[in-house]
Amino acid sequence: MEHGILYYVVGASGSGKDTLCVHARRQIKEERVLFAHRYITRQAHAGDENHVALSRPEFEARKRGGLFAMSWESHGHCYGIGAEVDFWLHRGFHVVVNGSRGYLPQARVLYSHMVVIEVTVSSDVLRDRLEARGRETPAEIELRMKRSFSVPSVTHPHLVTLSNDGDLATSVASFLKIITSPFQATA
Repeated sequence: MEHGILYYVVGASGSGKDTLCVHARRQIKEERVLFAHRYITRQAHAGDENHVALSRPEFEARKRGGLFAMSWESHGHCYGIGAEVDFWLHRGFHVVVNGSRGYLPQARVLYSHMVVIEVTVSSDVLRDRLEARGRETPAEIELRMKRSFSVPSVTHPHLVTLSNDGDLATSVASFLKIITSPFQATA
């Protein structure tokens, strides 16, 4: 059985990664592409992402128990990707993960069959999106803006950059094309 590909999605907070994943999940026709839920120490209805909300003690217990394939901390929250993704990949499914730029070096070591999708957005669009979602204070938005454009460029041998400045339908179509590209030859 062929090993699946991990599609590791990264980009600045507010670049639209959650929105792209939500809309792609609704529209995708390819059954061999799965979307991993993230386990996050944040309220269940914060943002578009369909994540599993955990308390910090719950998160730490799962981490100690080896139930995460990947985990990191960012912006005061803990994030985990369940160990089930390894099972899915070994069964030949392709998996889309909303990752972290900071965790990318560790993910590269863990997953040789990986494509990194960097979602980019202009500073004006990013500021508008951060303000519109209402999760951060003005001071927190300023910190995110500074961090977003001070982080070194993402590098990976299998890097695809997706500009998300335009309309949602175009961005989702581009995203779907990327995550279903292994199937184009057989379609």
